[in-house]
Amino acid sequence: MDAQSRGRAENIDPADQWVLNPNTGEYELRLGNSAPQSPVPGPRASRRGRPADPGAERGRGGAAVREAPERGAEVPQPRRRRGAEPEPPPGRRSRRPVKKKSKAKKIVAWTGGSLAVVLVATGSAGYLYLKHLEGNVSATDVGSAAKQGFSKDDAFNILIIGTDKRTGAGNEGYGDKNSVGHADTNILLHVAKDRTNATALSIPRDMIVDVPDCETLQPDGSRKVIPGSSEVRFNTSLGQEGRDAGCTMRTVKAVTGITPDHFMMVDFNAVKTLTSAVGGVKVCLKHPVNDKDSHLQLPAGESKIEGEQALAFVRTRHAWGNQGDLDRIKVQQQFMGSLMRDMSSSDTLTNPGKLLDLAEAATNALTVDQGIKSVSTLKDIALEMKKVPPKNITFLTVPVKDNPADGVIHKTVIVNPELGPPVFDAINNDVSFTDVKKKEKAAKDAQAARLKGTRSAPSDVRVRIMNGGAADGAAQDVVNWMQTEKGILKSENAGNAPAEVSRTTLEYAPDQAPQARELAALMGLSGSALKPGKSVTNAQGLPTMSLTLGKDFKGAGVSLTAPAKAPDVGEKSTADKVECAS
Repeated sequence: MDAQSRGRAENIDPADQWVLNPNTGEYELRLGNSAPQSPVPGPRASRRGRPADPGAERGRGGAAVREAPERGAEVPQPRRRRGAEPEPPPGRRSRRPVKKKSKAKKIVAWTGGSLAVVLVATGSAGYLYLKHLEGNVSATDVGSAAKQGFSKDDAFNILIIGTDKRTGAGNEGYGDKNSVGHADTNILLHVAKDRTNATALSIPRDMIVDVPDCETLQPDGSRKVIPGSSEVRFNTSLGQEGRDAGCTMRTVKAVTGITPDHFMMVDFNAVKTLTSAVGGVKVCLKHPVNDKDSHLQLPAGESKIEGEQALAFVRTRHAWGNQGDLDRIKVQQQFMGSLMRDMSSSDTLTNPGKLLDLAEAATNALTVDQGIKSVSTLKDIALEMKKVPPKNITFLTVPVKDNPADGVIHKTVIVNPELGPPVFDAINNDVSFTDVKKKEKAAKDAQAARLKGTRSAPSDVRVRIMNGGAADGAAQDVVNWMQTEKGILKSENAGNAPAEVSRTTLEYAPDQAPQARELAALMGLSGSALKPGKSVTNAQGLPTMSLTLGKDFKGAGVSLTAPAKAPDVGEKSTADKVECAS
């Protein structure tokens, strides 16, 4: 059986063997010999592939003469030699045929490049291949510390953890070869709800924090609560005393007030395999480096690094600034920006081989929570991340200051109590650190209109309060505050909401708009927090509004109006700019 009869012409590129499976709706990579094409209903085919036509008559010269087809019947096109240009229809001017884009290139365009491409799985086009990639990914059950599943319609926070665990060939010689895998590099990635911007917040490993109690899953399937620790380095939130990534997620929430939805964790091997998969990453140095500790040797100017050299680049401290962790964080951020630009380049996006290598390397390197273990979910995250313009992806570091407990040694740092909270609030309220295009004017106007108009007296406001992710007891605290300080006597505690929500919302019926405006003014609710809908009835059977306290709730009497702009954080960088490490 020749290639033609197998359904594959000899001149078809292997990359074009991606085919759409109608049963799954996904593209699949057809490996090896393809199945024979289904026979076309009609006259039986002869051995040479031409339809047998016993009714054909012979004309002059022995040529077959066919009868005119019936009306509506399909007229077969004359056969042509392989490689020949198709003949134009009679009566039409000849025109160069339009070259069809190969299926592989369509898939490449679909899977695109971004930071998520670096961290997640690209090349996830085939259903069968997706299943293979899914088997590569490791998952940790961190219980309630992570969400179940992923929503394409919400803002999301992913904690990216780089451990110092020395697993993998050639890594046992780095530093402490017996390390249990601490949280050595930590980036909290926030992606805005409207996908116009993202913020990558680096958390110093030597920042002094309080690690809370955390529940971990034991090998025998039981759950164990690991006691928290006070005034310890942030990196001990992972590995120490058997802590898992869920403990690190809980520590981030305790320190910043920002709740990570999921985590992605990689070790030393990830840097080596990912950079090799894309053929190296471009970096720039302001001065030459020859570091005997990390064995990094690079000239001034631009270089392309991968594998062991890339790992040395992100690990070294003695080559940068004051040889501390904060300067190393800046270099790591520059490296991430360069890696993102390489991922987004046409050299990667138009190279199926690179994309497949990258998919294998990324999924083999990743450990994630159970909520996003599915490669189809990781693909969704990648596609949502791809929507963010690189110029609006901001890298910054938690504002810190020297730890006074260190004296003059300054080995550790603490959160700057003046500069840190405004940064955390901006991220929590989905505020961009770059200038982005404003949301649709109509939507803005609608939000503003909700706050304009007549307002009811506090005594006329009727509202039920539910806890949808705030601290325990928050609903009752608000009821007490409303009744004792604001004169809203028709308020009641309705218990827990059906599900947790990230933002506090107030739902009301059209005829309750004056009440909603009054309550919004008293609580500091923004127009976006007001949700026109329908009223419900309270315990007395009277119509009432529903106030759901979300994870952004800070306490009774504390304004919930989001900041209009992000604070000035001084040094920051964006993913689109080429910067040279110093």
